[in-house]
Amino acid sequence: MVTKGLVDKLRSMVGAGAARVALTPRGLERLRAQLHECAEGQGGEVSARGRAARLAETYLSLNDEGRQRFLKLIALEFGPDPVKVATAHAAYQAAVGTPEQWKAEAAMRGAMRSRRIRILTQFNAIPQGVKFLVDLRADLLRYLENDRELAVLDRELESRLSAWFDVGFLELQRITWNSPAALLEKLIEYEAVHEIRSWTDLKNRLDSDRRLYAFFHPRMPAEPLIFVEVALTDHLAANVQELLDEHAPVFDNSKADTAIFYSISNTQVGLRGVSFGNFLLKRVIDDLKRDFPRLASFATLSPMPGLAAWVKKNPQVLAEAGSELPLEALSTGTWAEDKKQVRSLRDPLTRLAARYLATAKQGGGERGAPFDPVSRFHLGNGARVEQLNYLADASPKGFRQSFGLMVNYFYSLDDIETNLEAFASTGQIAMSAGVRRLARSK
Repeated sequence: MVTKGLVDKLRSMVGAGAARVALTPRGLERLRAQLHECAEGQGGEVSARGRAARLAETYLSLNDEGRQRFLKLIALEFGPDPVKVATAHAAYQAAVGTPEQWKAEAAMRGAMRSRRIRILTQFNAIPQGVKFLVDLRADLLRYLENDRELAVLDRELESRLSAWFDVGFLELQRITWNSPAALLEKLIEYEAVHEIRSWTDLKNRLDSDRRLYAFFHPRMPAEPLIFVEVALTDHLAANVQELLDEHAPVFDNSKADTAIFYSISNTQVGLRGVSFGNFLLKRVIDDLKRDFPRLASFATLSPMPGLAAWVKKNPQVLAEAGSELPLEALSTGTWAEDKKQVRSLRDPLTRLAARYLATAKQGGGERGAPFDPVSRFHLGNGARVEQLNYLADASPKGFRQSFGLMVNYFYSLDDIETNLEAFASTGQIAMSAGVRRLARSK
């Protein structure tokens, strides 16, 4: 039986971490036996929940090496039984064209169902089980970098999470300054684009001329999965420091005709590959249009986090764009204190950024996905590259990743579906005429 004490202990371990121990040979054998019981579904539902909770507690108590061995045990020893699969396949082949074909097909599907899935599903049933599995996959992704034998388990877990986190199950919530303090603290922790420096900074981002929305899963009600920060304005914002200025006057939101999405943060590493960001933006646009009927323009003020990395891989592009400074100097941002260099670098760096957005692809080929992850996201949601902004992010991070440049992606509600279809089918990038000219200029 899952006792209240065990549930409380599991919650505290999930939330705060615990002292880690090694997985001993004796512990490994005991773990193998427990996993077999879990995979075979011995006992009733209460027994299954108790067993899954104890396995989760064991996992959380282990050090990194022990956790990796735990996951490798599931990956390598709990796949489909090859003998049962072969027998079911032979029976299906023999039954094709007979009245028994569909029964044999169902039997073959059952034989091919991995016991790993049964184990993962039982974890899902315990208190905090969904969060446990999301965090477990975050560990798995780290180990996977150096241990490809874990890939089969990652594929199955990603598939399960994609089903459990289907957008139909997610709830959109607007977060305000009156939201629970614990939730506001998580926003500060999870903000991945523009660091929230203080409670005053956060309060500014939740003021009357701002909106902050997040997706939640009903089994993880206190954990935002992804959130977007929005500024209500009357122009296409071109500088993030101005948007984040705590001392700037509050804009009268009744005059707003433009919504700027200036930060989108995924919060759960374990949900990598599970896509719901596009649905978030669509839902937010609908919500904003309902509250502010005058809104006519929806755009982003976005970083280009891959620009410096692309230049490092292709150092010749700096000279081709006409930059006087090498990568190292551009990344420090000290040149921005020299007015002469600021003037001389404006055209070369904006040309460089335009070429990057227009031509840089993953893998270096001409037809691959865009090299820039933010570009992949917005273009894949039907936006177009609208405007490049010089010295739009003067933070150390802004210079380090994109030499202070940012880009506006524009969501034209009439063109989203056309842009999305062209991008998905041919890789065509929707781009304003001005940025396209820059990308072609020498």
